[in-house]
Amino acid sequence: MALRPHTLFLPQASLTPSPKPSFTPKPPSNSFTPILNSPNYPSPTDSGLLFREKLIYLETHLNVNPQKALLKNPDFRSCPLSSIISVEHCLSSMGIERSAMGRILDMHPELLTADPHLRLYPVFDFLLHDARIPFPDIRKSIVRCPRLLVCDVTTQLRPALLFLTHLGLRVSCQTTVLLVSSVKGTLVPKIEYLESLGLCHADVVNMVIRSPALLTLSIRNNFVPKVEYLLGEMKRDVKELKRFPQYFSFSLEGKIKPRHRLLVEHGFSLPLREMLRVSDGEFNAMLIEMRLDCRGL
Repeated sequence: MALRPHTLFLPQASLTPSPKPSFTPKPPSNSFTPILNSPNYPSPTDSGLLFREKLIYLETHLNVNPQKALLKNPDFRSCPLSSIISVEHCLSSMGIERSAMGRILDMHPELLTADPHLRLYPVFDFLLHDARIPFPDIRKSIVRCPRLLVCDVTTQLRPALLFLTHLGLRVSCQTTVLLVSSVKGTLVPKIEYLESLGLCHADVVNMVIRSPALLTLSIRNNFVPKVEYLLGEMKRDVKELKRFPQYFSFSLEGKIKPRHRLLVEHGFSLPLREMLRVSDGEFNAMLIEMRLDCRGL
């Protein structure tokens, strides 16, 4: 018996192409899961949560402005929270409390992503062993001048220390602020300006040792106007600066000019030290006493 070839009957509807389905088929339950979605890799959603956690930690725990941190330190966006915590632990180990820490990190957001062993501990080691700052005073030094933490030891801090030591100035927690000043750009020009007034080098060095704050003052905004007023309006001798270098630390408009005018008005004159070091109340009392003495009362 001969076999008939099997005839395949297709439904009439199959002769025309079926329209493209309007839905997206669901993948089978046993489909391959990309490695980026595995537990070992954070998903985009997880990354967003971690980033938000980092911002919240910065703002609520350290009191640092997150927007400012992102603007001034782009690396902060990608650094892990553990990096920030390691910086926090480093500062805490040197006695810096969280309130001061927040102010320091807000002033210098670049520290948030710093490697403590490469950036921070070398500064602390320099302050302890080169500058010989006692450990309890390290905190005071940093709180007074957070910029110390962003200065390079080799190119900035050590040259400044050598210059100040050569002058005979012993660096303490009150004067570590001078270490962030450029030797050639800041410290030397101030020494040279004072010498240009006719003061010898030894006199200028003695002034600096007695009043280290001189090296923190601006030549243009402080030295020049006060010297001009001293030599011009007050008709004083520059030698008075040797005896009282703290003159430059007083406000020209707030104290020097008003007190000088009162003395001139009543025909009196006082050494700079006596004119400026007393409080307003003491100065007024001294002026009244001088007037009474002149009247013979």
